[in-house]
Order: sequence, then structure tokens, then C-alpha cells
Amino acid sequence: MYGGDEVSAIVIDLGSHTCKAGYAGEDAPKAVFPSVVGAIDQMDIDGHGDAAENMGAAVEIQNNAKNLDSEKTKAKCKLYVGSQSLGYRRDHMEVLSPLKNGVVVDWNIVDNIWDHALRECLLVDPKERPMLLAEPCSNTQEQRERTAEIMFEKYQVPALFLARNAVLTSFASGRATSLVIDCGGGSTTVAPVLDGYVLHKGVTTSPIGGDFLTECLMKSLEGKGIRIRPRYSFKKKEIRPGNIQAINLDFPHTTESYKVYSQRVIASDIKECVCRAPDSPYDESAYANIPTTSYELPDGQIIEIGSDKFKIPDILFNPSLVQTIPGMESFAGIAPSIRGLPKMVIDSINKCDVDIRRELFSSILLAGGTASMQQLKERIEKDLLEESPQAARVKVIGSGNATERRFSVWIGGSILASLGSFQQMWFSKSEYEEQGASYIQRKCP
Repeated sequence: MYGGDEVSAIVIDLGSHTCKAGYAGEDAPKAVFPSVVGAIDQMDIDGHGDAAENMGAAVEIQNNAKNLDSEKTKAKCKLYVGSQSLGYRRDHMEVLSPLKNGVVVDWNIVDNIWDHALRECLLVDPKERPMLLAEPCSNTQEQRERTAEIMFEKYQVPALFLARNAVLTSFASGRATSLVIDCGGGSTTVAPVLDGYVLHKGVTTSPIGGDFLTECLMKSLEGKGIRIRPRYSFKKKEIRPGNIQAINLDFPHTTESYKVYSQRVIASDIKECVCRAPDSPYDESAYANIPTTSYELPDGQIIEIGSDKFKIPDILFNPSLVQTIPGMESFAGIAPSIRGLPKMVIDSINKCDVDIRRELFSSILLAGGTASMQQLKERIEKDLLEESPQAARVKVIGSGNATERRFSVWIGGSILASLGSFQQMWFSKSEYEEQGASYIQRKCP
């Protein structure tokens, strides 16, 4: 058993969009950076390394034979982690994500992200502090054992705990039982939590998350002839005082994935600034002549956004709207099988025991970055009141503070790891050495 020294634990929440890291007991994470990394394959360049290549948090990786990861980062490959390193355009730099559907597929990248969070951002020695990691409800036993292995063998942490996202969100709002709607970057998950444990039979997921909405917005703007120019592709020059013009720069070696990543950063900002959930289901004719909202792109062109500001968020409630967006045909085939948010909530509650349904209806929590969208809470409440049984008192709780909604998983972890009564729960290094990695299933149910 780990007694928990007088040092505060480190809490890391690796989401599909951003990674949040900081100290337990604080009210917000110290480090927040993208969960994607830039990778330059050294084989492509054949040693044309120059000073620019070595900038940023470059991590040289030489993988050992037992690493069964994606082929991409297996070779000698340079990884760039963190928003600053990613913001700097480099030739042949691909943007890779270590996660697929919230579950880790490339451990090598995850290892580098953790390394960046601990050593570059928090500047701590992981040997000295216990580590609380947030994990998705869909995490398998194999994934959890691998996590424990890396944490104890490579980082030599004194103690570890893996907590489910939904449970941490529930703790962040001071509840042990609730229904958590987590609208993240990669997906939306609805999970019932009872007395601090996730009821796995009631978990429902949908692939529509913030990144998907951003993609829809980009395609919709392209369909109207608006092209988002990535920040690296132009420079501004003053022709006359007060008159600034953007001049195109040409970088032939920029990869497609980096270009799309740079455009997404801008599109996601447009989405966050302009979009809001409509009060009633989106209808093309009703929203055709609403006043537009203007937004200035980095290159100076001002675009007007009309009905899209309601249509894009409504995809969360009515996924079949995707079929009306040009360029999203690939998704149109599976759109009819995906449920909208209110339907997911009702399904999730109906899968739980009858005697806790009322309690779940009355404490529905909103969490995740996409949940900070304006009017989302009101719209979910309205739709659920229409679809729920008469006796249910529907109450949707979302913190008024957007930062708290965005970081609720991390905040829950921060609260949990700093509780005195929690200190006996840690999975300690000595237990790991004695019982092996599989013991994590017993310690962190």
C-alpha cells in the first residue's frame, strides 16, 4: 500500500483532442496542448537535418524490438509535441494522432506526449510523484496493463491510479451518482455512474464529436467557395499605411495532414466563436434568412456565416443532417444508424435498473469541450422533457464556467487525488512488483 507522501499527485487526462496535465489540488490544469504530434520520418529526408529540424521538443526515438506499435513511428523518427512545436511548419512533417475512437493505438506517441507533459511542461521528476490518469469507459484490460507497465517500468512512478472519465466528471460536480454526457473531440459518450462506478451496460457512444463538427463546418464553407488559408501559407505586408495585404507563400513539401491540421485549428475557432445550438430542430426554410455573423480569418478576409451556425451544432441532435453537407458523402452511409444526443440519453437510462432511473434523469451532467457550446444545455433539456416519461424530473447540469466544463474530467481527478481518504487506494510500485500489471483490474475497478 502506498501511504501518499506529502507531495501532490500529478493528474493527466489524455483526450482525443487535447492533453491536460497538472497538480492534484489545483483548480485547473497547468499544461494543455494538442493530443496530436508532428512526425518527420528520417528515412524520407536521409539526413538533410539542419538547425530548423532540431527546433521544438524534438524527441529522437529508437524503438526496441518489443514495441508492437504502428509502423509509422517505428523507424527512426523525430516527433514534435506541444502546440508551439506543431505551430511551426516543417517540410515532410506529418500530423499523427495516437488515439482511435478514444483508445490508444500508438503507444510510442502516447509515451512521448506523457514525457512532454511531465518533463517539458510540469518540469517534474515522475519518480517522486504518484500519477492519476483518466481513461475512457471503453478502455480494455490490455490497454490498462500496458499503461501500468509503461508508468512503473519507464517512469518509475511510486504509485498509479486509473480512473474513468465519467466518474471524474461526476466527482467534479460533487455527485457520486449521475448520467454523464461527455462531448469530446473524437466522440460523444453517455455513461451512467452509480456510487462512483460506471455502469458499463448503460454506456452509449456516437462518433460525432467536436472534430467531426469542425470537419462539417469546413466542408460547408468550402461548398460556399470560402477557402481557409492556413497561417503558414501567407505573410502580411503593408502596401499603404492602414492597408495590409496577404501575400501567398509556397511550401511544396508541406504534407496534406499538416495542411488539414492547420485549417482545422482555424475552423474550430470559427465554430467556437459563432456556432450555437438552435432552440428547435434545424429547418432549412426557417433559418434561411437569419442575420449572418461575420468572422475575420487570419489572412484578413471577412466571411459571413449564416444558417451554418445553427446547422452544424444540430448535427449532434440529428446526425442525418450530414447528408445535406457537400463533401461529407463518405459519412452519409452510416449517418442513419447514429442516434442523436437525446435518444442516446434515453437509451442509456433505459438500460439501467428501474430504481435508479429517476435519479439519473435528475442529474445529467455535461462535460467536454463541445459541451461549452452556447444553448446546448437548454436544448438538451428541452428535447429530453419531450421524450422522457412524465414522472421523471429532468435536470441537465452544466457548469456556467466554460473552462470548468472543458476540464471537468481533469478537475474531478484533481479533487479525487487530493482527498485524504483516497490515499489508501493507490496502486503502489511494490504491489506492481509483487502482483504484476494485471492487478490493476483489482485496484482500479
